[in-house]
Amino acid sequence: MNEMVKTATIYEDASHKFFFLGWEEKEESGFIQTNQYLILDDNEGVLLDPGGVHVFPRVLANVSELIGIDKIKYIFFSHQDPDVSSGVALWLSATSAKIYISGLWTRFLPHFGIYDFSRINAIPDRGGEIRLQSGKTLIIIPSHFLHSPGQFSLYDPVSKILFSGDIGAAVFPEGKRYPFVENFEEHRKYMEAFHRRYMASNEFCKKWIDTIKKYDINIIAPQHGAIFMGENVKKFMDWFYNLKCGKDVIDEIYGR
Repeated sequence: MNEMVKTATIYEDASHKFFFLGWEEKEESGFIQTNQYLILDDNEGVLLDPGGVHVFPRVLANVSELIGIDKIKYIFFSHQDPDVSSGVALWLSATSAKIYISGLWTRFLPHFGIYDFSRINAIPDRGGEIRLQSGKTLIIIPSHFLHSPGQFSLYDPVSKILFSGDIGAAVFPEGKRYPFVENFEEHRKYMEAFHRRYMASNEFCKKWIDTIKKYDINIIAPQHGAIFMGENVKKFMDWFYNLKCGKDVIDEIYGR
C-alpha cells in the first residue's frame, strides 16, 4: 500500500493516541474520499465518523491492526450524511459501542436498519461530552448549519486535536490527494467550491470560529481532504472566519 494512504499516528503519549485511519489504496472515480479517525485512550477506543457501507471492510481492517474491535466503546457521528453514517448498522453489529449522533438525526436511523435505540445517545443542540473510563473527556461542540442543521465537531483536550467534520473539507482531483496540508494557499483551491456551496452563511462560520477559539487547538482533522497542522490551523481559521458562502453568495448560485 502506498505510504500516504496508510494509517498514521497524529498524536501519541504513554496512554493516549489519535490515529488517522488512511484511505483506499486505489482512487475511485465519482467516489467521495473520506477520512476516519480513532482515539485510543488506555485500552478504550473511540471511532470518529467511521463512514459508509462501502468503506466498512477497510476501516474495520485498519482499526483491527491497532485495537481489538471489542475495545471500541464509542462511535461519534458528526452529522447524518451517508458517507459518514450509513455503516452504523454494521458497526453496531461488530462492536458493543455506544453511538453519539445529533438528536435531529436519530429518527432517520431506521432507514439505515437501526430499530434498537438502547445504544444510541442523542446529542442535544448545545453539545456535550463523552466521558472515558480514564476520567478524560472529549468535548462535543455545536457546528450547526456547517453544513448540516445538526452538525457537531469533537475536541480532544489531550491531543489538542479538533475533529471538524465537513468543516475544512477538500475535494481532490484524481491523482492529487495528500493527507496533510503543506501549502495552505495551494490547498484553498480544493476547499473553496465545497465551502461556498455547502456552508449556510458567513454568520455561522464566524459563530463556530468564535466558539472553538476558547480551546487550545494544534491540529484540525476534517472528514474529507487533508489535515491542518501547525501554522495552517490559524490560516484555516482566518480563512473560514471571512468566508462568504451559502446565503452570502445565493445570487451567484442562482446565476443572477
